[in-house]
Order: sequence, then structure tokens, then C-alpha cells
Amino acid sequence: MSQLDEIGKTRYLVLHDYGMGGLWWWVWAGSAEEIVSACAEVEVITNPGAVRRAETWDLEEVHLDAPDPNPLSSLRAQRDAQRGQPGFAVLVGRDRVYLRWPETEEGEVFLMELGPDGRRLRQVEIGPDGGAVKSSVEDWPFNPPFDLHDPQYLAMEISRDDFEAAWQRAHRKPEG
Repeated sequence: MSQLDEIGKTRYLVLHDYGMGGLWWWVWAGSAEEIVSACAEVEVITNPGAVRRAETWDLEEVHLDAPDPNPLSSLRAQRDAQRGQPGFAVLVGRDRVYLRWPETEEGEVFLMELGPDGRRLRQVEIGPDGGAVKSSVEDWPFNPPFDLHDPQYLAMEISRDDFEAAWQRAHRKPEG
């Protein structure tokens, strides 16, 4: 968060984190919640140190309600398409969310524990042979957030008990 403008909007630092990098903007809006509600796959950065660092960058400033096209147009369109779907935003506000990612072409399945910000906290990778490897946030060089407003994730939800049972059966990947 930064400054207040003359029409009661505040400037927020916003990140679209896609894993290997991210897109950053200053977004003028009435609230941080308004930004996340209007745009898919973004987060409002509130860490004071990160905001101070970003103030030295040459970031584009965008008004949330600016007419299209603008840097947020595709993220707004994506959120608008999600809004009417069953399951929209059902997972938002939970302390923990547990997902079972669909099986990959190689036959692997991923079970994930997500925090309230949508970032993975723990994960179990189950191989096609049934072997399971567990990992946690310290093991991943990248950890972009899952957009918990996205209705697709509701169909992937599993119970905490199912995740914990898989976590207990799994082993850590050997070092080296």
C-alpha cells in the first residue's frame, strides 16, 4: 500500500506471479480485496520492505477501473469468466486447502496443502508405481500462489485426513 489519491483510491503493489517470474504494477483501487476480486491470478503485496523496494522501480501505474485495453484487461476478463461458475471463490478464506492435482501423462499424482494465500506448504508426489515422495516449502525454488477464487480447484479438493494419510506414508527424497 502506498498513497491515497484525490478520489479516495489507494495505490497498491500488485504482482502476477507465474513461477519463473512475475509482472508488477501499482494499481489504484478502493481496497486490496477489490483488486483480487476483480483480477485473476494476482496478489496484493503488503510486506513493507517489498513495497519500499518497489517504490524504487519504474512500475506502470494502472487504475483498476481503467477502460480496456490496459495491463489488467486479460486478468479481469479471466476473473469475469470465473465469476458465474459453480465453486467460484468457495476456497477463499480457509486456513488450509487440500488438493489432488489430476494425474499427469507420466501417471504421477500430486497432493498439495495450500495456505490461505494459495501457496503450497506441503506436497506429496505419488508415482505410477505407488511410491510417494513428500516435500515442503524449503524444497521448492518457486512457489507461485494458486488463485483460490478459481472454481476449477473446488473439484480437486480432498480432505485433510486424506492428505495427512498420504503425507505419513510418503518419504523424503534422498539428498544428492
